[in-house]
Amino acid sequence: MVRAIVGANWGDEGKGKITDMLAEQADIIVRFQGGANAGHTIINDYGKFALHTLPSGVFYGHTTSIIGNGVALDVPVLFKEVQSIIDQGVPMPKILVSDRAQMVMSYHKNFDAYEEERLGGKSFGSTKSGIAPFYSDKYAKIGFQVSELFDDELLKEKVVRVAEQKNVLLEHLYHKPLINPDDLYNELQEYKKMIEPFVCDTSLFLNNAIKEGKEVLLEGQLGSLKDPDHGIYPMVTSSSTLAGYGAIGAGIPPYEIKKIVTVCKAYSSAVGAGAFVSEIFGDEADELRRRGGDGGEFGATTGRPRRMGWFDCVASKYGCRMQGTTDVAFTVLDVLGYLDEIPVCVGYEIDGEVTTDFPVTHLLEKAKPVLKTLPGWKEDIRGIRKYEDLPENCRNYIEFIEKEVGYPFTMISNGPGRDDIILNDTEDVLTQICRQYMKWGQCPRFMNTEKIIERQEYVDAIAKEYKADGLIYQQIKFCDYWGYERASAFHVMKEKYGYPVLSIDRPYAVGTSGQLRTRIQAFVESLEIKRINAGRKL
Repeated sequence: MVRAIVGANWGDEGKGKITDMLAEQADIIVRFQGGANAGHTIINDYGKFALHTLPSGVFYGHTTSIIGNGVALDVPVLFKEVQSIIDQGVPMPKILVSDRAQMVMSYHKNFDAYEEERLGGKSFGSTKSGIAPFYSDKYAKIGFQVSELFDDELLKEKVVRVAEQKNVLLEHLYHKPLINPDDLYNELQEYKKMIEPFVCDTSLFLNNAIKEGKEVLLEGQLGSLKDPDHGIYPMVTSSSTLAGYGAIGAGIPPYEIKKIVTVCKAYSSAVGAGAFVSEIFGDEADELRRRGGDGGEFGATTGRPRRMGWFDCVASKYGCRMQGTTDVAFTVLDVLGYLDEIPVCVGYEIDGEVTTDFPVTHLLEKAKPVLKTLPGWKEDIRGIRKYEDLPENCRNYIEFIEKEVGYPFTMISNGPGRDDIILNDTEDVLTQICRQYMKWGQCPRFMNTEKIIERQEYVDAIAKEYKADGLIYQQIKFCDYWGYERASAFHVMKEKYGYPVLSIDRPYAVGTSGQLRTRIQAFVESLEIKRINAGRKL
């Protein structure tokens, strides 16, 4: 199954943590767009990391990390990042780079800085990572694709042609030093040496993996409001930030993306210029910034202080809709525990009228927030693992926002660590069951009926613990069997439960728990059984 992890807002929502967590059950993680202009902060058993190009699943030895064709590939940054995680004790990750990805050149970064300098007070607040010039060249068809590194004749001709074109701007617009074609060729040769061992047809690799039932995560950068078409244009990034682009940027069919996890912060933050309706200022913003994130709200790439604001239901509802959200991961909820009252933006007032629909940019610039104040919970919620154990006012905050946004909140993050998460959905119970089945490993050649029922009772116990002993677990029971016990086991299970049985013949032969999970999900879908929420009714 293919699942996308994307942002609902301006970026910085906590996508790295969610990807890192879900990667435990994944086989492949793909970065499908953007470049090194934004980072994902991750805290796990190895330490704290700020990743800018590497997918956030690189910390697991069983995963393959792919740089997709949609990425703005900064080769030196990628390998500096690889070395940095190895230096902190992380094993060398398995990396594949798309032969169709294009490369950020040193002159792209120069042009980025030159243009910001030229614009002065009207600049876009660029990170000067070369992203806008890179994508400009990509669509002007003068970028350098990875595959071109292996055609020396083509490369020697192209560096001359590109240098001539760029030098016109350097000389007459920016008044900066010109590009030497020989230097450009040498730069590309250095990149070739670095990435040659990792280059392949990643689209074909993914196609085969999907056919084999592998679990694939698509990791997005930034969020819906930074999308060049659907965001706060022109204060946006230069590649699509939507899950729909995941199919293009990874090279897979759109229909393969089955789930879209959209990440929302429990408050708002943004880096760079652009409309930000729920923004707060002064001491109020400083306090939230100091307490926020995993050590303060500062950009993972630039270190710039982030702009702060209250949760924006209008922007988040729009962001989730544009992503095609199936699940929401609600992050950094623990940060708000110091507040007596918590304002939430529930509408925009524009020219005297209130709307809950997200407008185009020129109207957004006029918008004033309509706030509703909710009571705080004044309590540290880190360490809580069950939804019902959260303070009542905390649950009320979540449920109020969930109703306003209109999408199910299935993951609640209440701390910076990998394990600081409250899973709030039946599917996550299924994940636990699959993990346990794989731990059981090789079943005996002749498994007796009592052992089968013992395992089934484990499944029922988890279901009961998570209050998920409803539709799915009353209609589907799991059993393993081998040899002559097949008929006996099926008969006993059917007699005991009276429902369809999914046979898992030799779970150790299935592959990974992710593949087992995919198989069970396919069975669920074949019976047209709807998921139910675990822990509470939405």
